[in-house]
Amino acid sequence: MPSKEQLATLADWLDDAENGDDIVQIHALPELSSAEIGALAHLYRSEVYRCSVWRTRLDTTTNWAVVTLGVALSISYASPDASPLPLVLIGILNLFFLTLEARRYRYCDSWRTRFRRMEKNFYAPMLNPAQTRSRHCWRQMMAQDYMHPVFHISYLHALGRRIRRSYLWIMLIQLIAFLGKIAVHPTPVSSFDEALHRADVGGIPGEAIFAGGALYMTSFCALAIYSALEDRRSLRKHNLALPDAVY
Repeated sequence: MPSKEQLATLADWLDDAENGDDIVQIHALPELSSAEIGALAHLYRSEVYRCSVWRTRLDTTTNWAVVTLGVALSISYASPDASPLPLVLIGILNLFFLTLEARRYRYCDSWRTRFRRMEKNFYAPMLNPAQTRSRHCWRQMMAQDYMHPVFHISYLHALGRRIRRSYLWIMLIQLIAFLGKIAVHPTPVSSFDEALHRADVGGIPGEAIFAGGALYMTSFCALAIYSALEDRRSLRKHNLALPDAVY
């Protein structure tokens, strides 16, 4: 069984070869028979289905994050004397949802990479052979991916993409709601020291709560920027269409 490092190296080599490097090392495969083409069509349908199922699971965790944020808002703003603590705790819960969603996204991306490779290298040349041709070694890449599957996106990259798509807006609403609760309840705040005092949670001082919130938002904004830069790099390096680079 190849090690993870060997698989990563081989995946990088095949990826470069598909884009035109080291072509002399790749042996041409025989044309597919009619039975094999039929099997490939069924394989394509199965990969689209798997991707659709995992895409639905992504929507499920996002919906959980939205619903729990709504519950926290309802509790914290139920009365002027209500505690802002639910808005703090919901950040921890949404962080858990985000980690689940990033893991699911990596699987979804794997299935999508497979069927998009078939679309670009098998179906597109079939529909328009005059202007579209198959890339080198795409069948070898498919076989390697089935024999030794690897993720095509890192965990941090997946986190950043999901933050950019959904969770950044959820976190911004959470932050604004928390600051609004501190500012207006039970009476409009008159000084920064009073705001810090209102942010106290049990034995945790308001300064620690504000510092944690700043670290919370800064970390996720940094992940979002990192993923955007990685997507731009992939877009340029592999000459991808924008939907393929930022899905």
